[in-house]
Amino acid sequence: MEKLREANVTPHVAQNDTRRKSAIDDRTTRHIGYGISQRKRKRIEEVFGWLKSVGLLRKLRHRGIAKVRWIFKFTVAAYNLVRIRNLVTV
Repeated sequence: MEKLREANVTPHVAQNDTRRKSAIDDRTTRHIGYGISQRKRKRIEEVFGWLKSVGLLRKLRHRGIAKVRWIFKFTVAAYNLVRIRNLVTV
């Protein structure tokens, strides 16, 4: 963390303050951008969670870069179709 601060970079990692003192202090979390970053991070994590649980990407049954790339693109396309369906019906 200190090397990031020396380089004038604000770390936007999750603050772990359960049962201990977090390495991310108020210098980072007090800014509006940190909260926005954490909300965006949650949205991205939801996609990867869906890909692993529903999209069956937790344990791939294919070997080779070409096959893995294909199944990843196929699963992300399926996620987008589900997401579009949910956005249209709302």
